[in-house]
Amino acid sequence: MSVFASDEQSTVAVDLPRWLRLTRLVLAEERAPADAEVSLIFVDEDAITDLNGRFLGGDGPTDVLSFPIDDDHVPSGRQPDEGGRGPGASAEPVDPPIVLGDVVVCPMVAERQAPAHAGTLDDELALLVVHGVLHLLNYDHADEHEAASMQRRERELLDQFQRLES
Repeated sequence: MSVFASDEQSTVAVDLPRWLRLTRLVLAEERAPADAEVSLIFVDEDAITDLNGRFLGGDGPTDVLSFPIDDDHVPSGRQPDEGGRGPGASAEPVDPPIVLGDVVVCPMVAERQAPAHAGTLDDELALLVVHGVLHLLNYDHADEHEAASMQRRERELLDQFQRLES
Protein backbone atom coordinates (compact mmCIF):
# COMPACT_ATOMS: atom_id res chain seq x y z
CA MET A 1 0.00 0.00 0.00
CA SER A 2 1.16 3.48 -0.75
CA VAL A 3 0.16 6.41 1.43
CA PHE A 4 1.20 9.95 0.62
CA ALA A 5 0.92 12.59 3.35
CA SER A 6 1.33 16.33 3.19
CA ASP A 7 1.00 19.09 5.78
CA GLU A 8 -0.08 22.16 3.85
CA GLN A 9 -0.82 24.32 6.90
CA SER A 10 1.41 25.81 9.56
CA THR A 11 -0.92 26.70 12.43
CA VAL A 12 -1.10 23.33 14.23
CA ALA A 13 1.82 20.91 14.53
CA VAL A 14 1.05 17.64 12.74
CA ASP A 15 3.02 14.41 13.24
CA LEU A 16 2.89 13.11 9.65
CA PRO A 17 4.74 9.82 10.35
CA ARG A 18 2.20 8.98 13.09
CA TRP A 19 -0.80 9.61 10.79
CA LEU A 20 0.86 7.64 7.98
CA ARG A 21 1.17 4.67 10.35
CA LEU A 22 -2.50 4.99 11.34
CA THR A 23 -3.63 5.23 7.72
CA ARG A 24 -1.62 2.13 6.80
CA LEU A 25 -3.06 0.26 9.78
CA VAL A 26 -6.63 1.06 8.72
CA LEU A 27 -5.94 0.00 5.14
CA ALA A 28 -4.29 -3.25 6.26
CA GLU A 29 -7.00 -4.12 8.79
CA GLU A 30 -9.70 -3.41 6.22
CA ARG A 31 -7.85 -5.60 3.73
CA ALA A 32 -7.41 -2.90 1.12
CA PRO A 33 -5.64 -4.12 -2.02
CA ALA A 34 -1.86 -4.30 -1.69
CA ASP A 35 -1.44 -1.81 -4.52
CA ALA A 36 -3.91 0.72 -3.07
CA GLU A 37 -2.93 4.37 -2.95
CA VAL A 38 -4.27 7.02 -0.56
CA SER A 39 -3.38 10.67 -0.02
CA LEU A 40 -3.68 12.22 3.44
CA ILE A 41 -3.55 16.00 3.36
CA PHE A 42 -3.66 18.45 6.27
CA VAL A 43 -4.91 21.90 5.24
CA ASP A 44 -5.87 25.25 6.74
CA GLU A 45 -9.41 26.52 7.26
CA ASP A 46 -9.49 28.51 4.02
CA ALA A 47 -8.59 25.44 1.97
CA ILE A 48 -11.10 23.12 3.65
CA THR A 49 -13.82 25.79 3.46
CA ASP A 50 -13.19 26.07 -0.28
CA LEU A 51 -13.26 22.27 -0.77
CA ASN A 52 -16.38 21.91 1.39
CA GLY A 53 -18.20 24.56 -0.65
CA ARG A 54 -17.06 23.41 -4.08
CA PHE A 55 -17.58 19.68 -3.68
CA LEU A 56 -20.21 19.24 -0.96
CA GLY A 57 -22.11 22.51 -1.12
CA GLY A 58 -21.20 23.10 2.53
CA ASP A 59 -20.85 26.48 4.15
CA GLY A 60 -17.74 27.13 6.19
CA PRO A 61 -14.91 24.92 7.43
CA THR A 62 -15.30 21.28 8.40
CA ASP A 63 -13.00 18.81 10.12
CA VAL A 64 -12.45 16.11 7.48
CA LEU A 65 -13.41 15.45 3.88
CA SER A 66 -12.98 12.25 1.90
CA PHE A 67 -12.79 12.15 -1.84
CA PRO A 68 -13.10 8.55 -3.06
CA ILE A 69 -11.96 7.85 -6.59
CA ASP A 70 -14.46 6.03 -8.78
CA ASP A 71 -13.74 2.35 -9.12
CA ASP A 72 -13.68 2.57 -12.91
CA HIS A 73 -10.07 1.59 -13.37
CA VAL A 74 -8.13 2.33 -16.52
CA PRO A 75 -7.49 -0.96 -18.28
CA SER A 76 -3.90 -2.15 -18.24
CA GLY A 77 -1.80 -2.02 -21.37
CA ARG A 78 -0.93 0.77 -23.74
CA GLN A 79 -3.76 3.05 -24.80
CA PRO A 80 -5.41 3.67 -27.19
CA ASP A 81 -4.18 0.89 -29.45
CA GLU A 82 -3.31 -1.72 -26.78
CA GLY A 83 -0.03 -2.25 -28.67
CA GLY A 84 3.38 -3.07 -27.27
CA ARG A 85 5.20 -1.05 -24.64
CA GLY A 86 8.36 -0.45 -26.60
CA PRO A 87 11.69 -2.19 -27.18
CA GLY A 88 12.95 -4.25 -24.28
CA ALA A 89 9.74 -3.87 -22.25
CA SER A 90 7.77 -6.83 -21.08
CA ALA A 91 4.75 -7.66 -23.20
CA GLU A 92 2.88 -8.60 -20.03
CA PRO A 93 0.35 -5.96 -19.06
CA VAL A 94 0.86 -4.29 -15.69
CA ASP A 95 -2.23 -3.25 -13.79
CA PRO A 96 -2.22 0.34 -12.56
CA PRO A 97 -2.36 0.94 -8.81
CA ILE A 98 -5.79 1.28 -7.25
CA VAL A 99 -6.17 4.90 -6.19
CA LEU A 100 -8.68 4.85 -3.34
CA GLY A 101 -8.77 8.63 -2.95
CA ASP A 102 -7.85 11.57 -0.77
CA VAL A 103 -8.53 12.36 2.89
CA VAL A 104 -8.30 16.04 3.76
CA VAL A 105 -8.10 17.03 7.45
CA CYS A 106 -8.22 20.51 8.97
CA PRO A 107 -6.18 20.53 12.21
CA MET A 108 -7.51 23.96 13.24
CA VAL A 109 -11.09 22.71 13.28
CA ALA A 110 -9.94 19.53 15.03
CA GLU A 111 -8.19 21.61 17.70
CA ARG A 112 -11.36 23.62 18.39
CA GLN A 113 -13.70 20.65 18.61
CA ALA A 114 -11.38 18.22 20.42
CA PRO A 115 -12.32 19.20 24.01
CA ALA A 116 -16.01 18.50 23.40
CA HIS A 117 -15.49 15.55 21.07
CA ALA A 118 -12.51 13.19 21.40
CA GLY A 119 -10.74 14.94 24.28
CA THR A 120 -7.25 15.81 23.06
CA LEU A 121 -6.11 17.17 19.73
CA ASP A 122 -4.14 13.96 19.12
CA ASP A 123 -7.22 11.81 19.76
CA GLU A 124 -9.34 14.05 17.54
CA LEU A 125 -6.86 13.91 14.65
CA ALA A 126 -6.67 10.11 15.01
CA LEU A 127 -10.46 9.85 14.86
CA LEU A 128 -10.62 12.11 11.79
CA VAL A 129 -7.93 10.15 9.94
CA VAL A 130 -9.69 6.84 10.63
CA HIS A 131 -13.09 8.31 9.77
CA GLY A 132 -11.82 9.72 6.48
CA VAL A 133 -10.07 6.52 5.42
CA LEU A 134 -13.14 4.42 6.27
CA HIS A 135 -15.18 6.67 3.98
CA LEU A 136 -12.75 5.82 1.16
CA LEU A 137 -13.47 2.16 1.92
CA ASN A 138 -17.24 2.62 1.50
CA TYR A 139 -18.22 3.10 5.13
CA ASP A 140 -20.96 5.66 5.65
CA HIS A 141 -23.17 7.09 8.38
CA ALA A 142 -26.26 8.05 6.40
CA ASP A 143 -28.56 6.06 8.68
CA GLU A 144 -28.42 4.88 12.30
CA HIS A 145 -27.32 1.33 11.48
CA GLU A 146 -24.49 2.51 9.21
CA ALA A 147 -23.42 5.15 11.74
CA ALA A 148 -23.29 2.61 14.57
CA SER A 149 -21.29 0.18 12.43
CA MET A 150 -18.83 2.89 11.37
CA GLN A 151 -18.39 4.21 14.92
CA ARG A 152 -17.80 0.70 16.25
CA ARG A 153 -15.13 0.09 13.62
CA GLU A 154 -13.52 3.46 14.35
CA ARG A 155 -13.24 2.56 18.05
CA GLU A 156 -11.76 -0.86 17.25
CA LEU A 157 -9.12 0.62 14.93
CA LEU A 158 -8.27 3.47 17.31
CA ASP A 159 -7.90 1.04 20.22
CA GLN A 160 -5.62 -1.17 18.14
CA PHE A 161 -3.51 1.80 17.06
CA GLN A 162 -3.21 3.04 20.63
CA ARG A 163 -1.98 -0.39 21.76
CA LEU A 164 0.61 -0.48 18.98
CA GLU A 165 1.83 3.05 19.69
CA SER A 166 2.26 2.58 23.44
